[in-house]
Amino acid sequence: MTIITLDDLSKAIAHRVGIDIEEARRDAGFVMDIFGFDDRVIDNVLDPEDRQLFYILEEEGMLTTEREETTLYDGREWRTHYWRLKKDTIARYSKEIGSERNTFIIDKKQLPKNVSDDDIYTTIEDEMWTTTRKTG
Repeated sequence: MTIITLDDLSKAIAHRVGIDIEEARRDAGFVMDIFGFDDRVIDNVLDPEDRQLFYILEEEGMLTTEREETTLYDGREWRTHYWRLKKDTIARYSKEIGSERNTFIIDKKQLPKNVSDDDIYTTIEDEMWTTTRKTG
């Protein structure tokens, strides 16, 4: 049984999402508070804004969804949706060194004066559009 700590999840989020460790720790703390001592939580406990973080972590492979179907006494089907921690993946991501995604920040002061907000993407080099996600 794999045990995930706040530090493990913080490092995994920082490495895979490409955010600083303090912000990753806040997100990891929120996720750990939701899950508590379980590795599965019902989707209904999340607000729509909070669910967005879960979608990001699902995209990165740290969470997955599942559902159960139950037949009610009147014959209708009832579906319950859950989120599950992928502990082995989180543990692996937390140990990766240098796997942070490259973040390209444009300083508008360094751009030519005639570049509009709409044209900003034409100033980004082609290799910056490549995703460096590792597949596992």
